[in-house]
Amino acid sequence: MNYDRYYACDVLNGEGLRVTLFVTGCRHACPGCHNRELWNRHVGQPFTPEVRETILDLCESHDGLSLSGGDPLHPANRDAIADLCRRFKQRYPDKDIWLWTGYLYEQVQHLPLLRDVDVLIDGPYQQDQPNTLPWRGSDNQRLLQLFDAKHALCA
Repeated sequence: MNYDRYYACDVLNGEGLRVTLFVTGCRHACPGCHNRELWNRHVGQPFTPEVRETILDLCESHDGLSLSGGDPLHPANRDAIADLCRRFKQRYPDKDIWLWTGYLYEQVQHLPLLRDVDVLIDGPYQQDQPNTLPWRGSDNQRLLQLFDAKHALCA
């Protein structure tokens, strides 16, 4: 997996003070995408164990971790994202993970890594549906609070 950047102190991508990671790779190619430069999964820098540990260490004094992109659930990203989420939850069981994806929950609900995700913002960005809801890029996107792999609550 490659990543473009991370924000060590972010208040825009989820509730509270967060660390936000932007990965590369996205198959959705949504017209009007704000992060079009992140579609190619080969751009950016390799997500090494050292980068992973830096991000996890930064989370110690924060409320949670946010994962965006690109798309963290791009097939090429799933193993590294699953590992990051698992390690985060082992280290910080009372903190939350927010993840943005262009996939619908129904398309990815089978992924074991979602067991470690607390909030999922799903659906492709649609530029003709202006954003009036918090934490979304467009109003078609749902904010799902995941309680376990079989149940989601839409907010």
